[in-house]
Amino acid sequence: MIDSKKAIWSWSLYDWANSAFATTVMAGFFPLFFKAYWANQSNVTESTFYLGLANSLASVLVAALAPFLGAIADRGTAKKKFLTLFAVMGIVSTGGLWMVQQGLWQFAATLYVIATVGFSGGNIFYDSLLMGVASKKKVDYCSSLGFALGYLGGGLLFAVNVLMYQKPEMFGIPDGATAIKISFLTVAVWWAVFSIPIWLWVEEPKIYQPVSAGKAVSLGLQQIMETIREIRYLKIVGVFLVSYWLYIDGVDTIIRMAVDYGISIGFPSSSLIVALLMVQFVAFPATLGFNWFAGKIGPKHAVLVAIFAYSCITVLGAFMTQTWHFYALAVAIGLFQGGIQAISRSLYSRLIPSEKSAQFYGLFNMMGKFAAVIGPAMMGTITLVTGSNRIGILSILVLFVSGFIILLRVNFEEGEKMAKQYLSKKS
Repeated sequence: MIDSKKAIWSWSLYDWANSAFATTVMAGFFPLFFKAYWANQSNVTESTFYLGLANSLASVLVAALAPFLGAIADRGTAKKKFLTLFAVMGIVSTGGLWMVQQGLWQFAATLYVIATVGFSGGNIFYDSLLMGVASKKKVDYCSSLGFALGYLGGGLLFAVNVLMYQKPEMFGIPDGATAIKISFLTVAVWWAVFSIPIWLWVEEPKIYQPVSAGKAVSLGLQQIMETIREIRYLKIVGVFLVSYWLYIDGVDTIIRMAVDYGISIGFPSSSLIVALLMVQFVAFPATLGFNWFAGKIGPKHAVLVAIFAYSCITVLGAFMTQTWHFYALAVAIGLFQGGIQAISRSLYSRLIPSEKSAQFYGLFNMMGKFAAVIGPAMMGTITLVTGSNRIGILSILVLFVSGFIILLRVNFEEGEKMAKQYLSKKS
């Protein structure tokens, strides 16, 4: 099964499936609709604050559950079962957004939080299956292929959704608001249909003998405690996770809050939607190209380049005034967004023992989601306190700079040795 083309493509297609939520819902129509339809249109800083809190609450829930669920999935050989559970949660909640009426921002935010938990929680188990699909030789390629297909698939559906919104009469839809609601349904269907290959053709490695649910919980808790006690053997994992926690916070905050920021400083929603589409279609080839770039200079150095690029993007974003500025930054984000995500995921796989992949990817996602607690909430709070969205986005810079400095200290060769020593110690 390792390095099988069928398995690699089936695994990668889940990114194509659930990225529709990241583009149409998370980055695109939800923040737009939340501000213009569900929340208070007369107070943009207040709606930014509410949206930031909703994103942060979802991240807290995922972060709190991630290591625990990952350990249970490892011991119960249940990665695909948990993936299915969270995917269904996300699919149903996303589809439910179509029925939320105007002004009911609390109901909309609740469904959004549940859907985001489903999206992010499912990614824990999706990521953990990577080590059973690709060898070290192909792990960077496989991870990059997943993100690249995600940007392409998410971008294609988002393009259709944008056309529905801008020209609803072409689809027999009465108005743009109804078109956006229907777009939430299309995301749910897309997510469900294109998840089928991973359920059919990706096999979960049976590292442990399957056990009952109750026994899996008990063994999972025991495994967490063992890993905490023995983390000294994998200390480089901890340093990398702190770095990842910081820099991916900035990336996630830009993804989740860019549309809200653009609206708040006066850009028309149509321009913001065009910019989002630009990100998707630039990111598809750029993510594959970034994998080539990482092969030339090394994956660690490639991530450092991407962090530096994001720092520049953040500073420029705080001072942009023209629509073309937003478009230029969208292209810049597209060049690095998929690459920094894909190579970070595959870099991490080098540092962890394969027998505990779900648990360690639970820690990986926990750090990412705890980071996403800080970013949106920090940006929203600083915006509310200062009354300036520009100061709010500029605050993200500290996360990129801190993550860059700490990543410089991570010795991946030594980390790989520690992971192998851990496995030999336990065998």
